[in-house]
Amino acid sequence: MSKKKSVILIIASCGILAGAAFMYAKDNGFLEKMPDAEYLTYEESSVRPVYSTLDMKERAVYTALLRGIEDEQEIIELPVEVKGDEYAKVYRILEKQEGRFFYLDSVYYVAKRVRDAKIAYKEANDNERKKEELKEAVKDAVEGAAELRGGYYIVDYITRYIINNCEYTDKTGNGYTSTAYGCLVDGKANCEGYSKAFNLLASELGLQSVLITGTTESGENHAWNQVCIGTDWYNIDVTWADTDVYGEIRREYILRPDNDFVQAHIPDNELFKPHVCYKDDWNYFKKNGLYASSTSDAESIVKRELAAGKNTVELKFANAGIYEQFKLMIGNEDRLFSLIEESGSSLSGTVTVSLKENYEELRLTVKFSGS
Repeated sequence: MSKKKSVILIIASCGILAGAAFMYAKDNGFLEKMPDAEYLTYEESSVRPVYSTLDMKERAVYTALLRGIEDEQEIIELPVEVKGDEYAKVYRILEKQEGRFFYLDSVYYVAKRVRDAKIAYKEANDNERKKEELKEAVKDAVEGAAELRGGYYIVDYITRYIINNCEYTDKTGNGYTSTAYGCLVDGKANCEGYSKAFNLLASELGLQSVLITGTTESGENHAWNQVCIGTDWYNIDVTWADTDVYGEIRREYILRPDNDFVQAHIPDNELFKPHVCYKDDWNYFKKNGLYASSTSDAESIVKRELAAGKNTVELKFANAGIYEQFKLMIGNEDRLFSLIEESGSSLSGTVTVSLKENYEELRLTVKFSGS
């Protein structure tokens, strides 16, 4: 008899514990059904290369965050519960790659495990107006590329548009300098703002582009982009391409391979691995016949450009030795005027020649003017 009572008491105790566990789970939302996992459409994912590097669980979290942040939801239900470091990875990728989310705050919330994401937004009561302003700015920007065909020309257009319409600043300002809004609407941005604007315009024009964060050779934090033309990836730093002179571009930072880019651009591989960029076929100077592998190459380039009626010639040299030799040669008055005569140039009267040197980048600009 005593054994039977003991069994009944144990069963009753288990029932009480199970009931308490059920109530705890219910009160804390553990029994609520998670939303179904959703994923970006093919069109959406085709211009988001980093998204394709995520596993299926991470993609579901990315999509949930994307949809929720579009609507400025403060709490976003995730389709899966994830570890804090997994959530932080996805959130940080999204914050950098989604240039239109200028209204996200600079901080984010994370816990040991995350099921409902808490999102921090900038404190502003006019985000809807700002969203419309950015939308219009993007529309205005891409309209100028409507007739362009080919990734090279689209990249060139985007680069020119940004550096001609934005001024670099390292000041915090109104809090938007590190955003595409700061670059495209306010016209003032830092390197992250430039890079987010490039990413945003590239995706609008159908190009695959990623924002890369890292440091310069001096250890300063920096941001730049990689963009895909055809099937090949290239590095591009729109910030460093900006000379602060309207219409001028430092072309050595556009569509560059890793071997002459990574010395001053050290990427952070923590969130994803940047693409390998090994081709140099879209080098502006090579593409336009302005790359000199010898002094005779440089002479031929100058004569060709003068013959075509161009009085300003910009050259890129293969190495420092050729650069120095050509500079000495063009400083020789007799040789210089022989070049002008041999070119058949229409320059007449007193001819003045000025040099704009950039030894660090092995670039030399020669300007001729006649009277």
